[in-house]
Amino acid sequence: MRALRILLEKEFRQIFRNPAILRLMFMMPTVQLLFLPLAADYEVKHVNVCVVDYDRSPYSHRLVNKIKATDYFQLVDYTDSYDKALRQLARDEADVVVQISDGFERSLVRENEATVFLAVNAVNGVKANLGGAYMRAVISDFNNEVRVEWAPPQGMNLQPVIGVEAINWYNPLMNYKIFMVPGIVVILVTMVGGFLSALNIVKEKEVGTIEQINVTPIHKYQFILGKLIPFWVLGLIILTIGLFISWVAYGIVPVGSLLTIYVFAAAYLLAVLGMGLGVSTLANNQQQAMLISFFLMMIFILLGGLYTSIDSMPRWAQVVTWFNPVTYFIEVMRMVVLKGSTLYDIRMHIGIVLLMAVVLNGFAVLNYRKRS
Repeated sequence: MRALRILLEKEFRQIFRNPAILRLMFMMPTVQLLFLPLAADYEVKHVNVCVVDYDRSPYSHRLVNKIKATDYFQLVDYTDSYDKALRQLARDEADVVVQISDGFERSLVRENEATVFLAVNAVNGVKANLGGAYMRAVISDFNNEVRVEWAPPQGMNLQPVIGVEAINWYNPLMNYKIFMVPGIVVILVTMVGGFLSALNIVKEKEVGTIEQINVTPIHKYQFILGKLIPFWVLGLIILTIGLFISWVAYGIVPVGSLLTIYVFAAAYLLAVLGMGLGVSTLANNQQQAMLISFFLMMIFILLGGLYTSIDSMPRWAQVVTWFNPVTYFIEVMRMVVLKGSTLYDIRMHIGIVLLMAVVLNGFAVLNYRKRS
C-alpha cells in the first residue's frame, strides 16, 4: 500500500503542476455547457416558405395568414408563379413551396375538398422532414377550423367526435435543454476521463520515466491503480462542475438524488478510465493514443443516444450500443434528472458498467508488461 500511496502522490503532483489540465478542468465544461445546448436544438424554426397562390380568394388568404402566424415559418415570397418559387427553392432562398391551386375556395365549398401542393427542399433532410410535417399540421388545423364553421347546429351533428387531451410527463414544457444538457455533461466527463487517461502511460514512455518505474518492486495492478484513481477523482470533479453550471445557467435541478448520479458516475468512470489506460498500454506515443481515443470517442458519442434516438438506429447499430458505456450513462442521467429514478431503478445499468470496468481494467493490467 505504501507503493500505491507514493504513486498517487506522484500522479496528483503531476496533474496540479500541469496548467493545461487545470484549464481543461474548468474552462472546457464551462464553455461547452454554455454554448452547445444553444446550438444542439432539436426544434426547427424560421423555415422559409414561398406561397404560390393561383386562387387569391378569402380562404386562400386565410390559409396564408395562418402559415405566417406560426413561429416556425417565415414567408419570403407570395407569388403567382410556380417556376419563380422553384428557382428560389434551388437557390436555397426557400425551404418549402406551398402551391394553392386555382379554384381552391370553389372546390372547398362545392365539393368539400381541395388540394394543396407542397414542394420541400430536402438537401437538409432533418429540416425537410420537420418543415414538411409542420406545414401539414398547419394545413390540417386550417381544415379543422373550416369544418367547425360548416358544422350543423348543435344537437343535429350525428357524427361521432373523439377528443384527445395530451399530458407531457417528466418534461411538461418540452424544453429541449433539460433533455440535452444532462447528456452533454456525460460527454464532457467521458472526453476528459478518456483522453487524459489514454495519454498518461504513453507520456511516461516518451519521457523515459516508465523504465525507472519498471525496475521498482511495484506490482502491475498497483501501477494501473495509481494511474486510475487520480483521473477517477478528476472525473467526479468535472461532473460536479457540469452539474453546477447546469443549475446556474439553465436552472436544471435533478428530480432524483445527486447520490444516485454520483454512484453511477463512480462506476462509469472506472470503465472509461480502464478503456483509456488500455489504449495507453497499446500505444507507443501520444499521437497514436490520441488518434485511437478520438476514434473510440466519436463512435461512443454518435452511438450514445445523445443526438439520435437509439430506437431509430439500424439493428446492427442498436447492438453496438449494448457495448457502449456512454449509452448507459446518458440514459441514467436523463432517468435521474427528469424522472427521479433511484439506485434500484438503475441497478442493471450499474451492473453492466461494472462488468465493463472489470474487463477493461483487467485488460489494461494484463497488457502492461514490466521490463527489468
